Amino acid sequence: MNAGGIDAQRISSMLAQLRAAAQKPEGLGAPATQALSQVQKPAAASPTSQVSFSDALKASLDQVNNMQLQSEKMGQDFAMGNDNVSLSDVMISGQKANIAFQATVQVRNKLVSAYQEMMNMQV
Repeated sequence: MNAGGIDAQRISSMLAQLRAAAQKPEGLGAPATQALSQVQKPAAASPTSQVSFSDALKASLDQVNNMQLQSEKMGQDFAMGNDNVSLSDVMISGQKANIAFQATVQVRNKLVSAYQEMMNMQV
């Protein structure tokens, strides 16, 4: 089923990726993975804690934001003449940030659509 430019299979795939990122152990290098693993640490003495949807969503948004900031910094470094940054690296970083942002917008649109549909349900 394709609704609003993104189908249910892609949404479930993105949710599976969020869940997989939430289950990775701390120290794998990605800021979002570290944030998710810190969220996983139980506040109480519960042996099995789960990451809430809002925490996973916030971590994903933080990761997209970090990608955009990193891309912008790489572009500025390249413009300033830094020899350690190549044009291809800047362009790839920019495209990765763009794709991540577009995916985030699609997820947001799907969430808003689902919320509106739920609010229009009669009880």
